Amino acid sequence: MEVTNPWIIAIGLNSFLIAIAFIAPKKLLTTTGYLHAWILGVLLWGTLGWKGYTIVMFYFLVGSAVTRIGMAQKEAAGIAEKRSGMRGPENVWGSALIATICALGTLFVDSFWQELLILGYVASFSTKLSDTTASEVGKAYGKRTFLITTLQPVPRGTEGAVSLEGTLAGIAASGVISLLGWAIGLINLIGVIFCIIAAFIATNLESVIGATLQEKWDWLTNEIVNIINTFIGATVVILIAWLWFYVGI
Repeated sequence: MEVTNPWIIAIGLNSFLIAIAFIAPKKLLTTTGYLHAWILGVLLWGTLGWKGYTIVMFYFLVGSAVTRIGMAQKEAAGIAEKRSGMRGPENVWGSALIATICALGTLFVDSFWQELLILGYVASFSTKLSDTTASEVGKAYGKRTFLITTLQPVPRGTEGAVSLEGTLAGIAASGVISLLGWAIGLINLIGVIFCIIAAFIATNLESVIGATLQEKWDWLTNEIVNIINTFIGATVVILIAWLWFYVGI
């Protein structure tokens, strides 16, 4: 097997990076989290190469940094992420399962669907980074937070709560990662706009789910909601792009 084979590169690169991350003093993942991140990294580099890998690494690094915004205040209020933001396997796949399905799907379809699935890939991470940023910025700096279903004031950290500060930060985050996707040649500029729109829709629908269903159903964990959230983002962007380019709307 050639050394330039993307799967060989994926295994070597991810093994090296995980080894460095594992011995680093500051841990971003749990031990099992690193194992699952290795699997994820291999799959994404193997299917979409360095471009797809750049997107997931950007999401992971920025998302981890955003989680630590105002950590002291959030921990004092009891609304911080568990393990001080350190991710486990459930977080890895909650954030990246839909993106991985999109990436793997490109191996089995023609160029028509490959383009749409790559757009869905970028949109899923755009959606997740938007959701993470909106939530963490809102919990740390939201001056007024409202329940999305009733617009009644609620404490910061309430499931389904939104704030102006968090919403704007989420839109900005989705724009940045979508622009990165354009800069490295994964999507075009109109795709950037579609990703931002899809992320906005999905993030707000996620808040609706949090406000109406999450406390009623025990199985609807944050990780399951994240999968639903990114699925909505990817599905919405694919539908928008299909209608725009191929139906002519």
